[in-house]
Amino acid sequence: MKRAAIKGVMGYLPEDKLTNTDLEKLVDTTDEWIKTRTGISERRILKKEGWASSDMGAEAVKGLLKKTNTSPDEIDLLICATVTADMVFPDNANTICNKSGINNAFGFDINAACSGFLYSLTTGAKFIESGMCNKVIVVGTDMMSSIIDYTDRTTCVLFGDGAGAILLEASTDDTGIINSQFGGDGAGSAFLHMKAGGSKKPATVETVMNREHFVYQEGRSVFKYAVKGMANSINTVMKRSGLNAEDINWVVPHQANLRIINSVASSAGVPLEQVMINIHKYGNTTSGTLPLCLWDYESQLKKGDNLILTAFGGGFTWGATHIKWSYDGSDFSS
Repeated sequence: MKRAAIKGVMGYLPEDKLTNTDLEKLVDTTDEWIKTRTGISERRILKKEGWASSDMGAEAVKGLLKKTNTSPDEIDLLICATVTADMVFPDNANTICNKSGINNAFGFDINAACSGFLYSLTTGAKFIESGMCNKVIVVGTDMMSSIIDYTDRTTCVLFGDGAGAILLEASTDDTGIINSQFGGDGAGSAFLHMKAGGSKKPATVETVMNREHFVYQEGRSVFKYAVKGMANSINTVMKRSGLNAEDINWVVPHQANLRIINSVASSAGVPLEQVMINIHKYGNTTSGTLPLCLWDYESQLKKGDNLILTAFGGGFTWGATHIKWSYDGSDFSS
């Protein structure tokens, strides 16, 4: 069976940083409290005038095309994972194509909260496997600062802005995306959502004054479901692929909370030195966390490495994907 393989990865991060010390001036919190509860020291915030999530995505895509020596005209499809699209419509994917000089592709967005990139990756792979597309770009980009209440210490310490993109092509060997396991539970929306701004509760003066256009989260419930969802998905994917813990080179978890990451790694039986972690630098960038991890760790990846990607998001959505890595990351200079 034809497989889709990742042939390159690129990230984009805004220049401006929001440190824990900065947050101490905004809400009743401390650097020690944030680090102990979340593992986060700082996060990036997009402040460039006129820029939005599509601009971060476009920068990642342009860098990816250059890095992989790929012409924009070769791209057949671009999928964008995001919960913070520039507008309700049009979709970010086609906006990113326009800003990146990609003229021969079609595109669409996937909104699965923090699982969005993982869902998009498997979706893009299916277009390669079917033979419908030869080259597919998957982008995860979120400007979480646009929907965060910086008077709410339970959420404002968690999130940052950023984007990452990967290039998918047909594999010529046994590497590529092997299998995935996904799950969902709509009842979870009660614990993690944005109250207003959709068709159920359109924006009004009242909803704005009541600060209902920001992320709402019940942290304890989300924590419990996140650990269970990701751990179960990893175990299912490993069993399908015939993998034991010692066969896994890297676990690539969604960067939501360091305590969640530690719990998931323990459930998989994988030591922390084989778990990709950059939450301390970027916080939770939602759809951007997985590709930004791959970008940060790319130089350490070797062809044939077994990677397990896993994520959990509002909705609830969750899943895991087994990838056999397709190139030596040291061949690229990010």
